[in-house]
Amino acid sequence: MTPGDFATYIAGMAKETGFPAAQLILGGDHLGPNVWKKEPALVAMEKSKALIKAYVEAGFTKIHLDTSMRLGDDPEGTLDIELVARRAATLARCAEETAPNPRQLRYVIGSEVPPPGGAVDHKECVQITTVESARQTLESTRQAFLDENLGSAWERVIALVVDPGIEFGDDFILPYEPGAAAALSRFIENESMIFEAHSTDYQTPDSLRMLVRDHFAILKVGPALTNAFREAVVWLAAVEDDLIMISLRSNIVAILEATMLEHPEHWSEYYHGTEAQLAQKRLSSFSDRIRYYWHYPQVQQALTRLLSNLSNLDISSKISQLFETQALTRIPLRSGSATPEQVVLANICCVLDSYDQAVGGCLTGG
Repeated sequence: MTPGDFATYIAGMAKETGFPAAQLILGGDHLGPNVWKKEPALVAMEKSKALIKAYVEAGFTKIHLDTSMRLGDDPEGTLDIELVARRAATLARCAEETAPNPRQLRYVIGSEVPPPGGAVDHKECVQITTVESARQTLESTRQAFLDENLGSAWERVIALVVDPGIEFGDDFILPYEPGAAAALSRFIENESMIFEAHSTDYQTPDSLRMLVRDHFAILKVGPALTNAFREAVVWLAAVEDDLIMISLRSNIVAILEATMLEHPEHWSEYYHGTEAQLAQKRLSSFSDRIRYYWHYPQVQQALTRLLSNLSNLDISSKISQLFETQALTRIPLRSGSATPEQVVLANICCVLDSYDQAVGGCLTGG
């Protein structure tokens, strides 16, 4: 989807569910020249400006500026931090000039994050951002904004992206260690912004609360939510196997596996091991690469059939027998059993509950 397509899609869902459109905040992550990093800097930056413009025109107001990557004709080695800052300021100017009301824009800067989608193995796990690195990023970016006469925009920089030392991969989770990030936490107390933490997926409720306490207060989460969706669908598939005759079953798990094998581009670089290990990871990895396959027509058809097959059956007791889950406790059972859709939503909300509690209950529940 383009930014405009996505904004329209989300607005449609909000209208359908009765969610107030004014409460929606659309954010663009890692906006910059990463997609075009093999092209010359002038070309890549022009394309990045067009990208920023498209996001702002579509109504996105939380803009993460990321210009940390070396471009096609940049010198070898580590990119100069002042060049990174100047490029970020250039994109900020584009956003300010595009927005009907620039004062609505909020910026996030910095780029020290774990590998997108989770680490492939433990060796890839990145180190905690140093205080010196955080300070250099802030100072150089602040000066670049001021040099571009973007003082007002700098006042709307709300967060710095850093790595607090948390991570997950397809079969492991690295928990937050407050002591290791203590110096970084103290540093931001002297600034008028907070930290943004990526890859907070699968952290415990206590870890999430400590992250917020230590000023890593924008908590990015994705695979943990989509994995909760997948987990609930697998529960329902097991119940279907128990209650529905073979000829009428959706066979959704087998269809997902066949689709992933036919289109391996979304998982093959992330999963490694024996054939048996790969099969298990495709279905239930923490990295949840299966999330890229739900929109395939054959998968959608199988999911629709699964939900239809179970729509008028007593599935709550079966799920309780087969799995240990807290999800069912969130569902008010008026007719004796939950619907399949309620089971899926409840499992996702179990993940959201931890984030709601971490930020003080300010998220809308339900």
